[in-house]
Amino acid sequence: MGKFVSVAVIAVIIFTVGLLLLVAVMAGAGAGSSGSGPANAAGPSTGQLPGSGGVQPGPAIPPTWLTLYQQAADTCTGLPWPVLAAIGTVETRSGQSTAPGVWSGANAAGAEGPMQFEPATFAAYATVGPGGAQPASPYDPTDAVYTAAALLCGNGAGAPATLRTAIADYNHSETYVNTVLTLAVAYGQDPNASGTVVVALSFAAQQLNTPYVWGGAGDGGFDCSGLAQAAYRNAGIALPRVAQDQFDIGPRVPAGSTVQPGDLIFFGSGPSGVDHVGLYVGAGEMIDAPHTGALVRFDSARWPGLAGATRPG
Repeated sequence: MGKFVSVAVIAVIIFTVGLLLLVAVMAGAGAGSSGSGPANAAGPSTGQLPGSGGVQPGPAIPPTWLTLYQQAADTCTGLPWPVLAAIGTVETRSGQSTAPGVWSGANAAGAEGPMQFEPATFAAYATVGPGGAQPASPYDPTDAVYTAAALLCGNGAGAPATLRTAIADYNHSETYVNTVLTLAVAYGQDPNASGTVVVALSFAAQQLNTPYVWGGAGDGGFDCSGLAQAAYRNAGIALPRVAQDQFDIGPRVPAGSTVQPGDLIFFGSGPSGVDHVGLYVGAGEMIDAPHTGALVRFDSARWPGLAGATRPG
């Protein structure tokens, strides 16, 4: 399954109210596992938040922006607020970027404001949000987010069948669309996902459709543990190279807890026989590099042989 079809399926999941296929880490999980032995004892458990270390340990979405995204999305029937939030994240980290064009002027492509509008596009959809600037300004956060909602709505983001096209109208890059949809799934499960998790998941999303290469860590392809290692290295967290070592080092998600976006999910014959890892995105989905001949892709996190999960940080 290619990246277009896989992420289109995720788009449908975003619209399905309450469909969060949570993966619980059960004590002794994993086919043939006795739940005991040295490997099972290795690695500390953690009660920490996902991505509590790394490049941005705090929430990726500032609280005021979270409210803004949720309220603006309500102006368009069917528009999922996580999609709006994911676009704001990719564009300027919800206004936290200090790059040219965010709060004044324009970037090299001529885009303006925290939601990065070209002037003609902003003029066509300009919306003054509650308490926004008069007249509407692309640099005013409220106006920018409400105008982005109007643009997405006008291009069909209120319906699953046209969501992907609407995001592509915002930015024509396939990688951009994949990243937005990936983060939207993550935000749908955890609105307070850390910036570190968002960086790691964004990296993984940008590798969709990259070939599986045994032993690959980025030079032309990835294997499963190479992808996990590279994603978290990009987010400022060092991981061992192979899946078993990544599992052993932890920190483990406590038994009975719910896996959160950014957690690493491990599979195999048991805790001492780990042979696969994926990055959990949310809604029961992970990004992984599954096997020779396949591509980096979205997969169900309900693979057989769950060994457990860790929470890098």
